[in-house]
Amino acid sequence: MTETMRWFGPSDPVTLRDIRQAGASGIVTALHEIPNGAVWPRDAILARKQMIEDAGLVWSVVESLPVHDGLKTHGADWDGLIARYRTSLVNLAACGIQVVTYNFMPLLDWTRTDLAWAMPDGALALRFEFEAAAVFDLHILRRPGAEADYTPDMRDRAARRFEGMTEDERRVLDRTIIAGLPGSEETFTAERFLEALGQYDGVDADALRANHVAFLQAVCPLADELGIRLVVHPDDPPFALFGLPRVVSTEDDLVRLFDQVPNRSNGLCFCAGSFGVRADNDLPGMIDRLGERIGFLHLRSVQREPDDSFHEAAHLAGSAEMVSLVAAVHAVQTREGRSIPMRPDHGHQMLDDLTKQTLPGYSLLGRMRGLAELRGVERGIAYAHQQARNEGDA
Repeated sequence: MTETMRWFGPSDPVTLRDIRQAGASGIVTALHEIPNGAVWPRDAILARKQMIEDAGLVWSVVESLPVHDGLKTHGADWDGLIARYRTSLVNLAACGIQVVTYNFMPLLDWTRTDLAWAMPDGALALRFEFEAAAVFDLHILRRPGAEADYTPDMRDRAARRFEGMTEDERRVLDRTIIAGLPGSEETFTAERFLEALGQYDGVDADALRANHVAFLQAVCPLADELGIRLVVHPDDPPFALFGLPRVVSTEDDLVRLFDQVPNRSNGLCFCAGSFGVRADNDLPGMIDRLGERIGFLHLRSVQREPDDSFHEAAHLAGSAEMVSLVAAVHAVQTREGRSIPMRPDHGHQMLDDLTKQTLPGYSLLGRMRGLAELRGVERGIAYAHQQARNEGDA
């Protein structure tokens, strides 16, 4: 695998020097300062690329070139948004960048309810707790019709919990869910989020799938010509949330998408953490069966909990079967003769980073630990395969 780390630009507390010393050779980043739906200018891309190269690194993957909600809803400015997205792809290709990540999650990007959940060893992890999300939805956001999305037991639990919370605890939960996590495409208040939900009235899962296909059919022929691989990041978490459908959550979702848009540029960012939230996703099997579509890897592990809750586990722990997963990646790379860009996704806040300003999930030391562990697993697997070949040739 090609080892990379995500970097959020010049304001990131983790520097390019830090990332290089952590052992990565590539950078995954985006022009986060450019509003959704606007063109990424070629000179801005080149300036950011030069900054990365001056630090002795390579800009390996764009994460992400955001898909505006007007494209996800097929809104009135669809043609203009498509034209601007296509122009950004042309500019990225002219600068030599060939892997572009995007997602098709409505309104919210990745979502958590706790940004500092204490682990047994004292490190802090990200967590999604379904009951806390229900508290937000039913009692802070007060989304009309939300009651129908929860069982009577969950509604009762959420009501009791809300009543027992302080105003500060309610405010923290509100901010955690909708203020925007690193890499998120929008920042909301509860009032603005409730208003924004209206643009998805009538957009159910089938309509969102159709809009996703329409988007890809409009951009993939150009991406084919440019030699760009567009890789979709799965839903995080991989189920409907706050009344919004999510349609990139399972292997069946992906098979349908690739069947409908078979262009070679239509690819996958395989996020082990997002897919791993669902026990019905066979992660090593998905890598084997979808391997030719995978252009980028997010390797992290979540620990599944009851009621669709989960927290970020250590990279080699949790529910991801990480050793089997990396073995499946090694098999795909050997079969196809390529190295897939990988980043250690998320990481515990630990050691000195506990006293530093960090971006949630993106402190240096937890990701550096994950990168080192993943590197060791891959090299061990490669060594074992080489030994087996040598013995077979003897």
